[in-house]
Amino acid sequence: MNKLSRIGLCIVLTLVVLGAAMPTQAQDGKTLIMARAADTTGLDPHTQTAFASLRLLELIYEPLLTLDENLNIVPALAEKWAFSEDALSLTMNLRAGVMFHDGSAFTSADVKDSFERILKEETGSAARANYLSITSIETPDDLTVIFKLSSPDVPLLAAMTSVNASIMPSELMESGDISKTAIGTGPFKLVEWIPEEKTTLVANPEWWGDGPFVDGVEMRVIPDEASILAALRAGEIDFALLNDPLVATLLKDDPDIILNRVPAIAYHVFQLNPSRTPMDKLEVRQAMSCAIDRQAVLDTASLGEGQVTGPLTIPAYQIPLDQYACYTRDVTKAKELMDKAGMKDGFTIKAIVANAEPPTALAEAQTIQAQLAEIGITVEIESLELSVYVDRWLAGDFDTAVALNGGRSDPYTMYARYWTKTGNLQKVANYIDDTLDTLMNEGKAETDPQKRFEIFANFQKHLVEVAPWIWLYNGYEYTAQQKYVEGFVPNPTDALTSFSQVKLNR
Repeated sequence: MNKLSRIGLCIVLTLVVLGAAMPTQAQDGKTLIMARAADTTGLDPHTQTAFASLRLLELIYEPLLTLDENLNIVPALAEKWAFSEDALSLTMNLRAGVMFHDGSAFTSADVKDSFERILKEETGSAARANYLSITSIETPDDLTVIFKLSSPDVPLLAAMTSVNASIMPSELMESGDISKTAIGTGPFKLVEWIPEEKTTLVANPEWWGDGPFVDGVEMRVIPDEASILAALRAGEIDFALLNDPLVATLLKDDPDIILNRVPAIAYHVFQLNPSRTPMDKLEVRQAMSCAIDRQAVLDTASLGEGQVTGPLTIPAYQIPLDQYACYTRDVTKAKELMDKAGMKDGFTIKAIVANAEPPTALAEAQTIQAQLAEIGITVEIESLELSVYVDRWLAGDFDTAVALNGGRSDPYTMYARYWTKTGNLQKVANYIDDTLDTLMNEGKAETDPQKRFEIFANFQKHLVEVAPWIWLYNGYEYTAQQKYVEGFVPNPTDALTSFSQVKLNR
């Protein structure tokens, strides 16, 4: 879809929204009714990577630590923690009186078993690379866990805030029913999951925190975000999770709906597969990077809602864009690099795109397609259902992929799974070199903030120079809610964890 088409669709959407019925109450009672375009793809919190899955699972399961809206690490299932003087031991004191949804008590044994499952390669944990410094786990009593480390690990605490580090009951892991049910300690219990239709949650009255204050949450799947917006304006739903800037920006001046708009740390990226020819040639990858106008991709696909970015979207680690190789489009240089690679006549590749996550993906792919055509590269776009896309993406089964990947609060936890030799998502990255691996591990151990910044600045510049992926931009996280929905706190990670504090003050 070109820019003119996107603007035309925006006009149509405006008419649809303005033509919607005046708001009425979503539903009597205290169940929070929300809608989103994509559904959960699975229930295993250790292996899921799709944003739609994480948004559900973070309401059911909990990690030892979590992040607040400012990305500060705060207690969750662990109340206190401390490293030893040599930084080779991390002791965590667990919260007392916590119960799983099946009525069993949460203990240190569940923590030990959860992390041992994460560390098993056969589990396929999405974040395994972030915990490889753990050599053993001791449980001196039910409320104490001691992680023994092979080396100092500065980002380990940040890694423990992930949904992928959720704690499950030992019995659930032993039973093998993780893909069929979800039993956590979180503020909501899973009642029913009807794929591609809705998920029903009920409040957990035994939750250790203050709340929840609603009786439950109903997550409806409405694939068309314009229809989600219409349902919100008609009062059929209380809350909406939006991903398409074209739709979300229609609410900027709406007096009846609250739009939450927070800069995202997730990033839009064009992933190349350097294990496949001709992208195994450095000059070809660099030519593709030089040929892409990142700002044009942002303007066309997201109506300019965001900013062009390098690999790290964490504000504290960002560097000026002019420090990156070929971040200003240079078609002449791109053609010279193609000639140098022996590919003057061009070639044909395929790009996989997910239908619903993000909704901007197709427009991004089409813009990239047009730009690469100028240097003789033909891009054939493959649109896939989200679950099929995720399977292909995890297997590294693509020439190129248009992706929206999750950010993290720390550079190491954000990229260790891709850009280290022990990374568990090396199949997705399809590239590693000694420089990337060394810089990542130096950053993992460095405690001095300025030195750590310099390490990751060099990491980013090298990553852009060798161009296994082409970073595009980071946008905004959008949610929208009725005025009577109180207590929701928007988050740069798009987390819905503050649903535990939401009240419906109709």
